[in-house]
Amino acid sequence: MTGGFGGSGRAALRPAIGEIIIAAGVLVLAIVVFWQTMTIPVSPIYAKVGPTVVPMITAIAMALLGALLMFSALTGGWRTEEEKAVTPDRPALLWITAGLVLNVLLIASAGFTIASIVLFTCVARGFGSKAIVRDAAIGAAFALVAYFGFAQTLGINIGSGIVETAIERVLGLGQGTQEGS
Repeated sequence: MTGGFGGSGRAALRPAIGEIIIAAGVLVLAIVVFWQTMTIPVSPIYAKVGPTVVPMITAIAMALLGALLMFSALTGGWRTEEEKAVTPDRPALLWITAGLVLNVLLIASAGFTIASIVLFTCVARGFGSKAIVRDAAIGAAFALVAYFGFAQTLGINIGSGIVETAIERVLGLGQGTQEGS
């Protein structure tokens, strides 16, 4: 039998540092969820099932997952040798990171739609697209549907900017619903 768990498939087991960091992050997140769950006030009305049951189950499941990930990472990691040999596409990673950073920086000043267009275009470029205008148009369509879905349907402002204000003025939206209530 080759491979498997018999030990002959792996010559020397080295801890995988990247996977150890991910496992430690999951364990820390489980601890934070558990800690925050313990701060939830529970009324004596609840006999056994209260507001802490689901978060506690989540914390336990995350701790179990973190422990399994840590075990796997300490015994060589969960990536195959072929995956370990592949180098990451750094330009793609930079495009996606730039999109996320620009989204955070632009959402308050330029609004949700422009920030989302920039994010969508940068992520599309990171995935190899070179059609910037097409990507911006698709991003605009998704962003406007999301914005007006939140703003008009749910009444939640997720970052009104120049584009959203102009469209609301043209369509006559927003003036009566927010000031009149």
